[in-house]
Amino acid sequence: MVEKNRKVLPLGEDDFRTVIEEGYYYIDKTLMIKEFLDYKNKVALITRPRRFGKTLNMTMLRDFLDITQDSRKIFEGLAIMDTEYAERINSTPVVYLSLKNCIGKTALDLETSFAEEVYREYKKYGKHLADVDKKDSDYSRFFKMLKILEYECEDEDKNEHIQKNLTFLQSSLSYLVEALHIFYGIRPIVLIDEYDNPIIEAHQQGFRKEFTGFYSTFLTIALKGNVHVAQALLTGIQRVAKESIFSKLNNIVVYSVLSERYATYFGLTEAETRMLLEDYGLELNDDVKAHYDGYQFSGIEMYNPWSILSYADEKKMKNYWLKTSTNALVHESVAAANREFYEDFERLIKNGEVEVRVNLEASFTELPETETLWGLFINAGYLTVIHEDFEFDLLTVKIPNKEINGEFQKIVGKYTGLSSQSLINMLVALTRGNMEEFFKIYQNLVLESTSYHDAKENAYHMLMLGMVMHLRELYEITSNIESGHGRSDIIMRSKEAKRPHIVLEFKQGEDVDKLKHVALKQIEENKYYAGLTGDVLCVGIAHDKKKCELVHKMINL
Repeated sequence: MVEKNRKVLPLGEDDFRTVIEEGYYYIDKTLMIKEFLDYKNKVALITRPRRFGKTLNMTMLRDFLDITQDSRKIFEGLAIMDTEYAERINSTPVVYLSLKNCIGKTALDLETSFAEEVYREYKKYGKHLADVDKKDSDYSRFFKMLKILEYECEDEDKNEHIQKNLTFLQSSLSYLVEALHIFYGIRPIVLIDEYDNPIIEAHQQGFRKEFTGFYSTFLTIALKGNVHVAQALLTGIQRVAKESIFSKLNNIVVYSVLSERYATYFGLTEAETRMLLEDYGLELNDDVKAHYDGYQFSGIEMYNPWSILSYADEKKMKNYWLKTSTNALVHESVAAANREFYEDFERLIKNGEVEVRVNLEASFTELPETETLWGLFINAGYLTVIHEDFEFDLLTVKIPNKEINGEFQKIVGKYTGLSSQSLINMLVALTRGNMEEFFKIYQNLVLESTSYHDAKENAYHMLMLGMVMHLRELYEITSNIESGHGRSDIIMRSKEAKRPHIVLEFKQGEDVDKLKHVALKQIEENKYYAGLTGDVLCVGIAHDKKKCELVHKMINL
């Protein structure tokens, strides 16, 4: 319920005109328009995670520049109107494509969905060009394409019609831009929001190669060296791959999360976050920062606007990050990754940060390699960059906050082969000393894993990952892993007296019944619990591929 004198928060509403006209709460980001016009990039791409305000900013650009609109009222009092660009309002033809809802189970379905989005822009300008002499060759192409996209045919369905006219569809954006330039005498601006969503969709449905040939041609014809385009701006999660399907479209200037330009316009700065929360009776305290802070765009602290708006609305500190196609892509990619990735992934989970080589020059869907997978994690908002080593092309990345920590818990669950709930149940049982329940779930994990030598399925490593990720807020966790020997010591120092400290020792060998006792004895003889006070749960676990045994002992210090 909205309190008196407080504006409705724009949760789920990302159309700029609607936000302003219907009186939603809005933080002024209109100076992005000035930067866009100042930079004069022929073709630019801004990459940001989902829910960081990309669509709101793109519709803002559209509504300010669009020659078919009258937008002075909705921009009244906003920062852009105090600049020299105020006179540019509604002065330029704009072609705006939103591809975030382009979906399909086949390449043809996706191309048809794509055609429907293009057709919306044709209809918008079709009425403006209704009196144009259709004998003119430039305009005849435009109206021919308009008719094709209408796919009003008696003897064939929509998909068949699109398939027959795929070549025309590939040139449709180029035709429209050219026609608008000639008609208005002003070169249009092209805005394409969520440009990579069709690629992600095609990848997940299994027809990426089939679709990307069409899509690459569509973008290249329209944006590569097109004299009719004034400027073009694309937004998305991932960067264009220079060596892959977009090799011909090599004139794009990319502004990633590492770029200084546009850094403050996508997401909320700390000052904006504090102001918003105070407007809704909340405080930007250490707990809120721990849960939602942590992103750095070119060294500037930024907050996910969706999460902050949701927290301000519900006043409950929960995880608000929504499931998206990118989240599914991350989960799928981790499951298929190689050993090199998993070694760094384990260090990330254990320490909360890791230094890795990252490729931000290509999308993971096009070049599925370890370096592009780390790039996907960064671009999708799972990780943030805290240090750059330009000499060796290394980035130090970390998990931004508790909310994203929750997403990694789901990844770890998939990584171990356990459901997220089973992993939680296992760890709850461990922290409560319910070793019968703990061991039952742990045994299932080991039984469902493959060979011990597969690092991805190493049972006790997986257990460690799960514990570290889920229990970091409850325990200070240290470990000493001797890779290659099947041995790991884990010490979990409880942050609260009501929970026992936990010390685990792992052994590998054929006689698991004997080795479990050796492991427990080693804990006691080496006094791994030195410095702890109160209850300490000592656990010895022995493995032999899919076999494991456990023994435990509770001591008080």
